[in-house]
Amino acid sequence: MGGITLDPDSNVVSEHYAVVKASRRQRNRFPEGTVTIVANAAEALAAAEPEKNRYAARVAGPSRSSEGLRLYYLVRWLED
Repeated sequence: MGGITLDPDSNVVSEHYAVVKASRRQRNRFPEGTVTIVANAAEALAAAEPEKNRYAARVAGPSRSSEGLRLYYLVRWLED
């Protein structure tokens, strides 16, 4: 995973299942406002709406960027 390193002794930044609003799936980081955290992979897949650019994913974050934004980093896209 590029862009962020997880500290195993900290729970500030961790991995989550999510639904990500993304016009392009080539990006690897997303602003907090485009990420909806869900309980598990099944819930993420059920809430995904590819026709509306909402995709199920595993993400890490939130992490504060140098610009002061809270970002989530893509771990992987979930597929049906």
